[in-house]
Amino acid sequence: MGMTLSEKILAAHCGKDQVSPGELIEARVDFVFGNDITAPLAIQAFRRAGGRKVFDPQRIGLIPDHFVPNKDVTSATRVQEMRSFAQEMELPYFFEVGRMGIEHALLPEQGLVLPGDVVIGGDSHTCTYGALGAFATGVGSTDLGAAFLTGQVWFRVPESIKIVYRGRLGPWVVGKDVVLYTIGRIGVDGARYKALEFCGEVIESLPMDQRFTISNMAIEAGAKVGLIAPDQITKQYVKERAKRSYRFYEPDPDAAYEKVLEWDLSDLEPQVACPPSPGKVKPVGQLGEVTIDQVVIGSCTNGRLDDLRLAARILEGRKVHPRVRCIVIPATPKVYAQALEEGLLRIFTEAEAAVSTPTCGPCLGGYMGILAAGERAVSTTNRNFVGRMGHPESEVYLASPAVAAASAVLGRIAHPDEVLS
Repeated sequence: MGMTLSEKILAAHCGKDQVSPGELIEARVDFVFGNDITAPLAIQAFRRAGGRKVFDPQRIGLIPDHFVPNKDVTSATRVQEMRSFAQEMELPYFFEVGRMGIEHALLPEQGLVLPGDVVIGGDSHTCTYGALGAFATGVGSTDLGAAFLTGQVWFRVPESIKIVYRGRLGPWVVGKDVVLYTIGRIGVDGARYKALEFCGEVIESLPMDQRFTISNMAIEAGAKVGLIAPDQITKQYVKERAKRSYRFYEPDPDAAYEKVLEWDLSDLEPQVACPPSPGKVKPVGQLGEVTIDQVVIGSCTNGRLDDLRLAARILEGRKVHPRVRCIVIPATPKVYAQALEEGLLRIFTEAEAAVSTPTCGPCLGGYMGILAAGERAVSTTNRNFVGRMGHPESEVYLASPAVAAASAVLGRIAHPDEVLS
């Protein structure tokens, strides 16, 4: 019997010819990282275990991105602990403010996570790198600290679900809409501890930025990983960035899947996830009159260059609604610089949006856009649980950059065609 994409990668990293769902394995990791919430706890776990030296300084990243530039003494102290550990262990991949980006956009851009890798990170959206054909998943800080020391992690090999997307996406429909539709169909627990494999002609047509968005939100369906088999688009992306060797894996033709889902997305409309769940998804045209107070365009889900270009197409020559505040957060310094060079930041500021340095900020209710009681936001982020972006009586609607930008202009949740018609 053949193996799925995730099984092939795991087998190669635990020294076996074959692995099967349910099997417990210990795998070597290719890259390990934490952020300013999870890394300090991992460092403490590392020290409690008697750690004096990390397994490989070249394969560890420390990315303070959630509360930076530091918003208070607590966040400054956490980053100081990361900085000191990086100096002590001679870690080259500590990303200081000014060089720091949102981790799940920064690490692929820097060529530090690559096809065929096993990657663990102290953040649930580590599954983003599945878009490169890597087995990438989030872990707790104790496992992270252990991996700092040993370079290994244990897994239960997940069952795999294949999702085949047929057809051709219509105007304004992008990767965010594909993944929201998927979560709406299978539910927030529909892939619990499963390996999702995304494929089909829709996936093949998407650029890397949109593939990252789809894999990023696999966790919102409960998945352990969300993988896309590498192809020429992947190769083009990684060949100019990779800092070490990598390998493309493909699923075997006779691989066994728990289930195979096949959907034609030719008629898909832009999608919106309504509060309080990423699984409460509706086409934007079915929402009716939903007025808003804030729009956030950014995050590890949709803060890449293609996302900003999409938003700028709608905001150019227009103003943010006077009742709405719009916050744009480029995901990395390179994205920021390219957006500046292309004139995107001018478009945003002329539209009277606020442009931020890279940070996770409002996504987790950290800062840079906290909601008060009764306020409502449209956001390109990944979660909209109760209190996710601020007060428990606020609401967050998840959407693509196109829908978010259109909503910013009209002051209500809107289809882009309503602005451009």
